[in-house]
Parts: sequence; C-alpha cells; structure tokens
Amino acid sequence: MDLLERENVVQDLAGDLQAAAGGPGRIALVRGEAGIGKTTVVQHLIQMAGPHIRVLVGACDPLTTPRPLGPLMDLAPGLGEAVGTALKGALAGASRPGEVFECLLADLSGCPSLLVIEDVHWADEATTDFLRYLARRLPAVPALVVVTYRDDELGRTHPLTALLGTLAGYSWVYRHTLAPLSRRAVAQLATGHAVDTEELYRVSAGNPFLVTEILATPAESIPATVREAVAGRLVGLSQVARSVTDVLAVLGHRASLPLMTHILPEMDGALEEAVACGILRTDGQTIEFRHELARLAVLEAVPASYRLRVHQQVLTAMRSGPVAADDLALLADHAEAAGDATAVLEYAPRAAAHAVALGAHREAAAQFTRALRSVDHLPPDQQATLWEGHALACFLARELEEGIASRRMAVKLRHALGDGQREGEDLRWLSYMLWPDGHSTEAVETGLEAVRTLEKLGPSAELAGAHLNLSMLAVYDHEDAAVSAAHAQRAMDVGGHFGDAGLAVQAQFHAAAARMLCEGSGWEECEQAVSSAMAQSLQLDAGFLAMLMCWYTVMQHDDARATAAVQRSLAYSLEHELLTFVHCTKALNSWRLLNRGAWDQASDATQEVLTHPLSPPIDRAIAGTVLGLARARAGDPQVWPPLEQAARLVDENCLIDIGLGWEARVEAFWLAEDDERAQTEAHHGLAALADRTHPWLSGALACWIHRCGGTPPPVPAAEPYALELAGNWADAAARWEELGSPYEAALAHLAGDAPALRQALTGFEDLGARPAAARARALMRARGVRPIRSGPRAATLANPYGLTNREMDVFKLLGEGLSDADIADRLYITPKTTGHHVGAVLAKLGVHSRHEAARKAH
Repeated sequence: MDLLERENVVQDLAGDLQAAAGGPGRIALVRGEAGIGKTTVVQHLIQMAGPHIRVLVGACDPLTTPRPLGPLMDLAPGLGEAVGTALKGALAGASRPGEVFECLLADLSGCPSLLVIEDVHWADEATTDFLRYLARRLPAVPALVVVTYRDDELGRTHPLTALLGTLAGYSWVYRHTLAPLSRRAVAQLATGHAVDTEELYRVSAGNPFLVTEILATPAESIPATVREAVAGRLVGLSQVARSVTDVLAVLGHRASLPLMTHILPEMDGALEEAVACGILRTDGQTIEFRHELARLAVLEAVPASYRLRVHQQVLTAMRSGPVAADDLALLADHAEAAGDATAVLEYAPRAAAHAVALGAHREAAAQFTRALRSVDHLPPDQQATLWEGHALACFLARELEEGIASRRMAVKLRHALGDGQREGEDLRWLSYMLWPDGHSTEAVETGLEAVRTLEKLGPSAELAGAHLNLSMLAVYDHEDAAVSAAHAQRAMDVGGHFGDAGLAVQAQFHAAAARMLCEGSGWEECEQAVSSAMAQSLQLDAGFLAMLMCWYTVMQHDDARATAAVQRSLAYSLEHELLTFVHCTKALNSWRLLNRGAWDQASDATQEVLTHPLSPPIDRAIAGTVLGLARARAGDPQVWPPLEQAARLVDENCLIDIGLGWEARVEAFWLAEDDERAQTEAHHGLAALADRTHPWLSGALACWIHRCGGTPPPVPAAEPYALELAGNWADAAARWEELGSPYEAALAHLAGDAPALRQALTGFEDLGARPAAARARALMRARGVRPIRSGPRAATLANPYGLTNREMDVFKLLGEGLSDADIADRLYITPKTTGHHVGAVLAKLGVHSRHEAARKAH
C-alpha cells in the first residue's frame, strides 16, 4: 500500500528511533482499527533504520488461548545466546519468566535496537507482564520498542487496557494514532479504477485495507463488504491454492510451513500461487494472512465439516512427534476444535500448568476452563483437581467470582469423596478468597469450618494454614487481639515444624497487627515481619504484608508512616509484578490523600481503581467511599452514588471492617446538616462493633455522636478521639496535627472557645471544605462569636488557583526550591503545618510534585 497520510507518523517514529538509539530508550504505541495500516507504517520504519540498528520483530497470534511469551519466541533468533537459553528454560519450566526478561534487557543494552511487537491486543498475560517489565526499565537501554494494537477492540475489560493504564504514567512512552484516510487520499488510491470514489469512501469509511481490497476485486461494481472483496481475490485460484487459504484460515492467522505441508503434501506448487493473490505472505518458515479480516472472510466460507477435519489432522500431526511445552496451548486449542475430549483433558491442564509457570495466570484460567468443559469424562477426584487448579488460576488472575465458584465446586466434590484433608484446604482457600470479594461474614464462617474439618484429622500443614487464616480474619474483623494471637500461636504449634517460613512471618505479623490496632502496640513486630519476608525473598508474603501495613497506618491516620508504607508497597509490588497488591495499595493511597486534605488528588487516585476491570470489590469499596467523602467535604452534590455503590459491593460487616465505610456515611449526613440521621447511622455502626475492639473505628463514631449533640455510649477510643470526648479539644487538635490530619484537627477545634472556632473556620476554608466551613459559621453565630467571614477571603477568591495568602507564601518559596524545613523557618510555622500547606498547594494547582509547582511559580 502507498504511504498516504502516514508520512508524519513515520517521520515521528524515525525521530523516536534516532533519539532512542542514542539513549535513553523509548516506547512508541502505534494504534488504530483493524486494517488501518499499522503494519505498513512499521515496515516503512524498518526500511529507514540504519545499518547500525538491530531490528527485532515479533507478533502476537489470535489464538483462543494465546501461547505464553509467543512474541519472544519470534524474537529469539535475533537475540543473544543467553536470551535463547533462558527462554528455553522458562518454556521447559526450569526457570522463571523473570530470568528471560532480565536476559533480554541485558541483551538490548548491548547495541541500538528497534524492537517491534505487533498485535498486542492478542497478547498473553506473560507477554503483557514482559512489556510492563521492559517499559519501566527502558530508559536504561538504547532501544525503541514499537507496539502495535487495535484500539477499536479495547473495551473496559480488555486485558490490554490495564497495561496501557500502567504505561500512561511514563514520560518516555509516545503514542501515534493512525486515523482513517481522507476523501482525497481514497480518491488518490482509486486513480485508474472505474469506481465512484465517494461511494468507495462511504463504504470503506477510509479504512486502507478495505479500500485496497475493494479496489483489487475484479468486479465492475463496488462490493458492499470486505467478504466479497476477498472472495474476488480467491476466484482465480486453483483448487490446491484455495485449500492452502482454507486450511490456514482454520489454523489461525499464522502457521508453520512444515505443519501446512503435513496437512497438504501437494501444496508446494500452489503456495506461490496463493501468496501471489495478495491474501497471504510468507516469512521464513511461516505463512500468514496479510490481514486478519481477510482470514475471517475466508474462514466464514469454509464448511464446518472441513474445519473439523483440518483440526483433527493438525492434532494428529502435532501428536506424532515430541510435544514441546510451547505447543501445549496449540494442541489444546485444536483438540477442542476437533471435538476430542480426551485430547483436551490431556493437553489443556498441562498448558495451564505451563502458563502458571510463566506467570500467565489469565491464560492458565482459560485453559482450565477449556478442560472443565469436558470434565464429565473424568472420575470425581480428577474433576476436583481441575476445579482447584481453575480456582487458583482465577484468583491469581484477579478473577475472584469465577475462582470462588470453582473452589465451592471443589469443596463439594471433596466432601462427597470423603477427602477431609483436601476439603479442609479448599475451605481455607475459599475463606481466604471470600473476604476481598466483600463477603466477610461468610469468610469467617468458612474459615471456622475449615478448622473444624481439619482438626478431626490431626496436626497437618493444612490445619496450620487454616488457623493462620483465622488469625488474619480476626485482625480484619477487629476482634480482641487475644483472638488473633491465639490462632497465630496455634498455627505455629501445629505447623512450625514443617519449616514454612511464610507461615512464621505471617503468624508474627497478624498477632502484632491485632495489638497495634486494638492496643496501640506492635508496630515494631509488624515491621520486623515485613522486613523478614523481604529478606527471605518470600515475595507473596512480603507483598501482602507490605500492603496490609498501608491499610493499618492509613486507618490510624498516621500520615508519615502511611506515606512510607505506600511507597514501599508500590515499589516492592511493582518490582515483583504483584499487581493484585498494587491495585489495593493505590486504593489505600487515595484514603491517605483524603486524610491529609488533598481531596482533588484523592479523587483522582480513586479513578484508576474504580475503572480497572479487575479491581476486586474490597478495593472498589474503599475507593468509592474515599470518592464520596472527598466530594462531601468539597461540597460536591454527587456524594451518595459512590457511597451507596461502595455499600452494595460488600456486606455490612465488611463495610465496618475496611474502617471508613460507616464513618463516611455519618459525616456525609452531618455535612448535609442532618444531625439526627448522622446520629442514627453512628449508633448503627457502634452496634455492629459491639463485640469487637477497634478504638479507631468506635472512637470516630462516638465523636460524631458527640458533635451532633448526642451522648455516645462508652466505647474504646483512640487517643485523639478520647481527648475530644473528654473535652480536651486543644490536645485532640494538636494530636491530629501531629498525625497529619488537618481536617480532623479543625473538627476538634469546633468544640473549643471563640479563638478555637475561628481557627476551625480558617482550617476548613484553607482546605476548601465549604460545607464544614458553613457549619462552623453557624456554630459561631449560635455562640455569639464575631466576626464571622461569609466565605473565603477576597484574596483567595481573586487568586486564579484559589490559593490563600499563606498558600501563596508557600507557593513562592516552592518556586525558590526550598524544603519544608526551610519554608517553615522562613514563615515561622511548624514543618508539619508546612507539609499541609504544600499538599494543599499541589492539589489546587493540579500538579503532583514540588518540581511541577516550582515550574508553575516561575
């Protein structure tokens, strides 16, 4: 195809290549609908690459279940021996995928390279993990990575959407969108053809593939669909050449020539004819369709009986010799299409295990699903094993609902078989999965059933794990610290001699975490457990515990510790590709930003969690609650939709467990000046906490009852709440300031004298908390405190960013590059107060760093 209206994109890509070849590296995303010309652009770029640029090209295949790391297999011949060795080891299950990624990164560091991976919308999970790994480290290597994908096929739940969301945060990622051709370009392509160019433009919508295919049809009239255009190209082919296109259409977009020859021994002479018609092309030992749309058009005309026969032939051919691990997915695919249930049950579970070893959990779940469609052919114990494998793969792929359903089926089968050991382990896993799905009550009940089932059989590693699960749930459920400690100790007593290092660090952590939340002690032990897990390379345990520390520190409003915990959790989880913990940490980080008064940033942070297709209910409940409360504090009327949605995502106990759910609803009623409803909600929340011990939750609800003019019942209360309830508002406010919660400090000042009320009003106004400021003014009027400003100062209203005078002072000093300590010295305020002002300035400016703020100041 002529390079029409693509010159600018090619030149931009050539500039990217030139810059990347000298370092630092870049990623170029080339996107557009099917047939828009992405491959043509890439081919022109390859032709422009100088002799000193190494060109590496790989592609993803449109298989029902993609081959793990398929594009890397394409790249392997052009890479160093170390990469090939690592890749073979990973495919054989002898090494982890991370070793392949590390070797490839080292190989790219050796010389300037152009690495192309086409059709990433078909990528397997392991390949997207590789791209995520490479993207984060790319600035260190002299390479341009060109990634092509169809953006018209990316829905909200498409796996590629999550990868693109990750890449959005990198400044070295460049995007090139290929738009449809204009009427002028379509007319230019149609020069010399007896066609109505306006009709051609209308029918094709400017898609280059459709235009060229329609123009290639030897008919006088313009075909209405691409199906007819492709059929026109196939009309003159011999029967053998047509068989080549038909067989390849059944096999998929691409196939090896040896396999094609095995199915069509007579195709040698016809291959050239099939390629010459413009539908196919060869590349070394592979043959492929030039466009997937062409393959689909051919496939549609192939009779079902012929498709079945081809799949049976392929299955026979591939099974006739040694089966490589990389071929298991293909064998499973063809086995199912051939209607061979026995072969499906032979290859799909093996393909799933291979995918798990490569970290492609989504593909593993798909292979287990394929096997489960034929599960009735197996005895019950083997059926249970498949359901268990599917449940675990779904959990690791963050497909909770499917995983829970499969684990329930496994429990049912194990119970019927009388296999108590495996039944108890399945119950423990089911309990573990139910809590993030928002079913905290059922999670506890199921966890207790797991212990009861396993205790009948004597000590075992499974029983130790079941007690550890109950210890963890006791912390979540805010039970007395002794309950969690007892289960943790029981886990160690039963399972300590099995040498499970993960069990030991988790038992230490959960026992200490219960004390930290209920009694205020245990921080050091929790930190020691996290450090120990990291030091021992217990990646899943370390990532999980690091994420939990974010939750617990945010729940306690400890901004300094929460900030450090979030940074550590994100860094560790990203480094080790623990994406489940990444998303939960981001939800908790939005809560941290809410606590420190950065409501715009908090609201922005919730969106990545709420829009991510694989965020579990518990993460979305936290983010939705933060979003609703941030809106309430800022005076946004759209408060209740996210709060109600959060409440529907999880059960009532879980809403209490996450630590913000009930308090947010109470505060929203208070801000709406509905004190009666606020008190009712607060008493409801305290009733749900009656048998638990969590001073940070019960203390908050008691304080809201007190602020609404009611008399709260005596309940455990954390220090700042206890101080306010005791009438010591000044110390309560000071403690909130120390913790880094300026909004809560202003709330505490509402209980004070006239100067305290004025300080509360100033605090609310500085934060942009209009509803709370209105309540403060009403309270001042009721107490006869004067003067009362009617709203933000005139200087604040006149400022284009809504900065107060004090915030303007801070803003100017940020422009001088001063630290918080230097700003505090210059303005005669505390570093803690300075931090609050800096956070408010960043939020109002809509920037994310001091450096960006300084640039705006200049």
